[in-house]
Formats: sequence, C-alpha cells, structure tokens
Amino acid sequence: MTDEWIDKAERVRPGEALEVTRLEAYLKTHLVGLSGPLRVSQFPSGLSNLTYLLQMGQREMVLRRPPFGSEVKSAHDVGREYRILSQLRPFYGKVPPMLLHCQDETVLGEPFYVMERVRGVILRAGLPAAMQPAPALMGQIATTFIDNLAELHAVDYQAAGLAELGRPAGYVERQIRGWTQRYHRARTDDLPEMDQVAAWLAEKMPPESGAALIHNDYKYDNLVLDPADWSHIVAVLDWEMATLGDPLLDLGTSLGYWVQGDDPALMHTLQFSPTYLPGNPGRAELAAQYAQASGRDISNIVYYYVYGTFKLAVVIQQIYYRYKLGLTQDSRFASLDQVVRACSLIAAQAIARQRLDQLFD
Repeated sequence: MTDEWIDKAERVRPGEALEVTRLEAYLKTHLVGLSGPLRVSQFPSGLSNLTYLLQMGQREMVLRRPPFGSEVKSAHDVGREYRILSQLRPFYGKVPPMLLHCQDETVLGEPFYVMERVRGVILRAGLPAAMQPAPALMGQIATTFIDNLAELHAVDYQAAGLAELGRPAGYVERQIRGWTQRYHRARTDDLPEMDQVAAWLAEKMPPESGAALIHNDYKYDNLVLDPADWSHIVAVLDWEMATLGDPLLDLGTSLGYWVQGDDPALMHTLQFSPTYLPGNPGRAELAAQYAQASGRDISNIVYYYVYGTFKLAVVIQQIYYRYKLGLTQDSRFASLDQVVRACSLIAAQAIARQRLDQLFD
C-alpha cells in the first residue's frame, strides 16, 4: 500500500464553484503565514455539505459549505459542525484541527468553515482492483471500524462541553416522527413500502437504550485511514448530523449502509462504501462485534437496522427532491429514486423476516 491511494480532490463540479478572489483575501486576512495564489479543487464524493481542497503554497486546507440550493438550513449548519469538532478534538483525537468559521455570507454566499487537511486513504465504493485490501486487512479495517464506533459512543460528552448539543430524552420518538415527516415533505413517488416501514417503526418503538455522542453518518467513506497502516483510523469526517442520542440508532444507521458480498443485486444498488469486499463481516456479525466492544444489548437489532435503512431512504429522497426541482445539477442524483425504492424494499424484508441478512430468496 503506497501514497498513491491517498484521497484526492478533482475539478470543481459545474454550478459549485467558489468565489476564489474573495475567499483568498479572506483567508489571508484571518490565517497567519499564507502565501501564493489560492487553488481550489473539490472532493467528488458526498451527497450533502460540499467539501473543497484549498492549496496555498505548501499549505493544504479543507473547506466545508452547505450545498447550493438547499432550503433545509438546519441540516447543513456548518457552524454547528465546526463547534462540535473544535470541542471534541481534546477528548477524541480523530478529528481534523479546526482553523476558522466564517459567518460572513458576502464571502461565499453561505457560512463555511476551514480545517487542516488530514491526508490519508478513504475507502469509497468502486475501488480500483489494485486498491482493494486483501481479505485479512479488510477484516482488520472492519474490526477497527466497529471498535471506533463503540469508542466514540463512550466519549464523555459532558466533559467535552457538548451536553447542550442535543436532547437525549425522547430521542427515538423524535427521530421516527421527524424522518417520517421529512419523507412526506420530499415525496415524489408512490412507494407503499415506505409508508409501511414508517408505520412499523412508530408502532414497535423501543425504550431508550442510553445517551451518547453519535455521529449519525458513520461509514467507511467518512473515515480517513493511515496510509502506512490502513487498519488505523486517523480521522472521522462529516459530523454535520452529530448529536446526543441513542447509540443503537447510530449503529442502525451504519448497518443501513452495510451491503454484504452475498446480498442480491437489489441491495448492491446501495454500495456507499466497500463493505461487500471479501474479509468484511456480515451485518449480524458486525452488530455482535459492536455489542462485545460496547457492552450494549442488541437483542432488538432488527428495529435499529430498519430505522437506519429508512433514514437512509429519506436522506436520499430529500436529495432527489432537490434534483427534481432543479436546485442541483449533479448528474449523480438523477437515479436516486431507484435507491429510495431499494431501501424501502430492504427495510420491508427485514421486518418480514426479522433478521439482518438473507433478506431475499
């Protein structure tokens, strides 16, 4: 494994360019030691907040800003994300150092923040064959992945000054109600399974399992791996949905992303990261590893998996809704309605079979 696999930025997508002149002047005013012209490129993945690589001389930084055309401001609060990472870093070192938060919308038209770039490997869907880890290494990465989630859930969020980040009491009920409402607001097609799953989640709602700092989007492609040892995580990215809540819902979100190698073709439309490569555990085994690492009871794990899949469907539906309205021109979004449909069918099958795997004949 060499440095050639370090995650790279690409040309900025049409319609998502930054005002480079104003940004360069702002950065040189607020950060010490910057020189040379500003070069901007864009990290190509991610479906929500936009992420850019800023290069000035030898200095590399990363800028995060809300997507163009978004009307859901609370879902893209980069100031909140900046505060979380700033306060969390002394207690959980796997976050990038923060540099500045700009609330002056005359610079880029939206608030944004800038952090130091953490160079490393990110495992995204569609890895080149030469980049795919051997099964033994993939298994080590998976173990680190789930152990790190348990570690995150054990962070003393009160000591980190994050006790006001969310309201853990009633979190499960609010999530089920909230994601159901978001789905109806962004609905574009008639998907009976989505309505069935929403009703089941409301009817079968479990009591709270506890309170923890939760990431809410924890998956392989939000992890930066050490280029010298891919089984070591150097940073966790994309904290825009982090809050205080039930950690088992966070686990369920991760399971919703976890496509197994032996899943049918329908489920492979959901390949957000290479969980399907040989060496990865299945969803049930991954959940059991989390239970061992965290000491938490996962006897109701099907509920949390269904929740994670339903939430994923709603997030994708919201993005597809913006695309249908013409608020984004990103061609990746054109077929997201089929991903929503796949999520709804998968969740319905998990309910019917009361399991995490072997969902289709």
